[in-house]
Amino acid sequence: MLKITLTRGMVGKKLTQKKVVQALGLGKYGSSVVHADSPTIRGMVTKISHLISVETVEDGEHKAKAAKAKKPAAKPAAKAAPAAKAKAAEPAAKAAKKEDAE
Repeated sequence: MLKITLTRGMVGKKLTQKKVVQALGLGKYGSSVVHADSPTIRGMVTKISHLISVETVEDGEHKAKAAKAKKPAAKPAAKAAPAAKAKAAEPAAKAAKKEDAE
């Protein structure tokens, strides 16, 4: 497995280099992706070697780090404020008062 990190910005680079970076799944400066070591990926890495850094990682090591990093944070349940409920009922009460007055 290869961990590929974008170490240079893409401003002013050739269109073909930008397309290779995008095809690898890299976005902003400092972003990283992990790909299987294959001739296709190696060829892409060669084309933009001056823009990236490449590390070899173990398959199990990458999955363990990804599992820790991608745990979603627990979100507290949203509670409706009592004032909001009162404001929602207010227009209906005003309409009823107008009908009584007429």
